[in-house]
Amino acid sequence: MDRKIRVLVVDDSTVIRRLLTDSLASDPQIEVAGTAANGKIALAKIPQINPDVVTLDMEMPEMDGITTLVELRKLYPKLPVIMFSTLTQRGAEATLDALAKGANDYVTKPANVGSVTAAMQSVNNELTPRIKAFCPWFAQANQAKPVRFTRPNSTPQLQAPTGRSARVDIVAIGCSTGGPNALQSIIPKLPANFPVPIVVVQHMPPIFTKHLATRLDGLSALNVYEAQRGDVVHAGGVWIAPGDFHMTLARKGTDLLVELNQGTPENSCRPAVDVLFRSVVGLFRTNVLSVVLTGMGQDGLKGCEATEASGGQVVIQDEATSVVWGMPGAVARAGIKNTVLPLDRIAGELQRRVSFGRATSALEKLICQ
Repeated sequence: MDRKIRVLVVDDSTVIRRLLTDSLASDPQIEVAGTAANGKIALAKIPQINPDVVTLDMEMPEMDGITTLVELRKLYPKLPVIMFSTLTQRGAEATLDALAKGANDYVTKPANVGSVTAAMQSVNNELTPRIKAFCPWFAQANQAKPVRFTRPNSTPQLQAPTGRSARVDIVAIGCSTGGPNALQSIIPKLPANFPVPIVVVQHMPPIFTKHLATRLDGLSALNVYEAQRGDVVHAGGVWIAPGDFHMTLARKGTDLLVELNQGTPENSCRPAVDVLFRSVVGLFRTNVLSVVLTGMGQDGLKGCEATEASGGQVVIQDEATSVVWGMPGAVARAGIKNTVLPLDRIAGELQRRVSFGRATSALEKLICQ
């Protein structure tokens, strides 16, 4: 491919601008079309250099990242923006604000990597794949043959999927790029009497997962927690795996407990969706509902294979509403039996499925009216 992806790097630090420029320039498919020391300069440069992607620092003089993002979105609603944030409490809060205001994704700045070479490698590992994923023309030229599927009817009938258990006793959700906003479109729509627990892996670093849980908790009737070792998992709650820890579940007597570990990353991820999905399948077998939302890569694929093999159920987010259709697309391409839904219908589908086998519950009565 002759055309390169044009990137505008926006950061007030000369050192960071140079680091990003050198790192991105090492990829033959990317060119740094321009740099800017603050948001005001960046907004002036965009029509001049016509970038395909913008990397945007959070804290800058004159016009900070959030303000720049808001103004940029008024003029360029489709231009991909990747926030460059610090791995701090303040950085986590600002990142979630940026995602809610229209940023496509974020990358944390290299910290304690020990050398310029290591810092550049960190940028290449984290930032470069995102830049390529957010350029439609580049992605289309490099993606596998698209998957064709049939959407379910707009008003599905209340019946168990063919050949599957009618009862769901746990919902496990996996997501990555675009996941925070996707979760915010699902969890707050679920009622306080949701009859089964929900466990979640969202690919995020430490600190960020805590703020994500706190934000969702404030918006939801359900209680949302960043999971801690030994938490008792029960209906009415949502547990999000903490950054840098795999999350599994274990039974102790009649209790269902959270277990955390820092085992080897899977799919280059910790926490990994596959680790969680395998754990719940091992405990609940046919009574698992695995849900894969927007995200890069294919984490969750093996877990969905295990879900299908055990007789459980799989729901994936559709391509049109996914920020990146990597994770759900991998499940679709593998031929795993699943239901594909747009994001705005997933909360209703979760309620519908957990109602099976609970005909006397208030939730069932409400859905069947």
